[in-house]
Amino acid sequence: MNNPDSTRYVSRLTRDTLALVMAGGRGSRLQQLTMWRAKPAVPFGGKFRIIDFPLSNCVNSGIRRVGILTQYKAHSLLRHVQRGWGFMRGELGEFVELLPAQQRLETSWYAGTADAIYQNIDIIRSHAPRFVLILAGDHVYKMDYGDMLAAHVENEADITVGCMEVALQDAHAFGVMDVDEGDRILTFEEKPAAPKPMPGKPQHALASMGIYVFSTDVLIEALLRDADDPDSRRDFGRDVIPGAIDRCRVFAHPFRTDPHGNPAYWRDVGTIDAFWRANLELISVSPELNLYDRDWPIWSYQDQVPPAKFVFDDDGRRGMAVDSMVSGGCIVSGSSVRHSLLFSNVTVHSYSQIEDSVIFPEVNIGRHCIIRNAVIDKACNVPVGMHIGVDPGEDAERFQVTENGVVLVTPEMLGQKIHYAR
Repeated sequence: MNNPDSTRYVSRLTRDTLALVMAGGRGSRLQQLTMWRAKPAVPFGGKFRIIDFPLSNCVNSGIRRVGILTQYKAHSLLRHVQRGWGFMRGELGEFVELLPAQQRLETSWYAGTADAIYQNIDIIRSHAPRFVLILAGDHVYKMDYGDMLAAHVENEADITVGCMEVALQDAHAFGVMDVDEGDRILTFEEKPAAPKPMPGKPQHALASMGIYVFSTDVLIEALLRDADDPDSRRDFGRDVIPGAIDRCRVFAHPFRTDPHGNPAYWRDVGTIDAFWRANLELISVSPELNLYDRDWPIWSYQDQVPPAKFVFDDDGRRGMAVDSMVSGGCIVSGSSVRHSLLFSNVTVHSYSQIEDSVIFPEVNIGRHCIIRNAVIDKACNVPVGMHIGVDPGEDAERFQVTENGVVLVTPEMLGQKIHYAR
């Protein structure tokens, strides 16, 4: 797809595509991080929110008609999208539309992924796309959707499912498929208790990424069929995709490389441990996810803040950060930050130590604090002398501690009842 004719071919496909981003999930496995926000609105990577990754993939792929389906605690997500994603040119047919659950076709809220799309079927018809790209709004990755659309057309497919290889022991958390030599899907089972391994790769399974390309007429027919089925759970993975295999041409599209040909990076940051680990991966010398890529930028809204500042250079009181990422607006005053990620407007007062931690925006850390192996939520005011990640027993009494020892701290756990969307 590197010659000009191929590029024009893909660009025609992307212009004929409507992307719908599923961003209404509760994200309950992230515990209190989703107490005041939907999972796609959770901050990630020092200055972004999770939803910026699929949205940036759309823009960078040339897909500029995007709808975002919201439902659960969506205020901070709506605010972020309105502030950061309003640069589309409406007069050119470009848009990012917010599609909150409105009970237009049903008397209930979105009952599942398929029902969410079904309740917006009138909007799909009004835009009249040739293809509909359905995305999850809560995964972190870089992917050129143009390649997937091209494969969809070349296979004369009705439905194409984005997939990747995962370890067999982890496959029970995904939709698992079996394909023939041409990548046509033969079976699809959502979250199987005993996942089927790939032929020739007994330790791996082919798992769905929750990314689907539908030819629009096929999607509408499938949604109407699903809505008429009283036994359906209104879910793409459980109902729509398995039910279409015998009626339609359903293909897998393996995600193996990023837009630059590097090994594919994809993370479901759905648990505190996975979220903490994925953020700290960004600090490595050559991280798998390159945020410094000017050819495939991650777009976002960010506050207008001054550069980060490090003050005091006395023995025992030196403002410094080592093997870390520190965003704008931060002040590290006479303290050390090691192997950590600080979002914007974090203040670390003197004589404190931060190690292996993810600190959200607008956190204030008092003097003489020690914070290790922690995720500190937005707007926390950590009092003077507090130790976090030092004594597991004390941490378990005050905070949320994962099975791997990562400590989650929110304002509520610190007795700070701030009550606002974060």
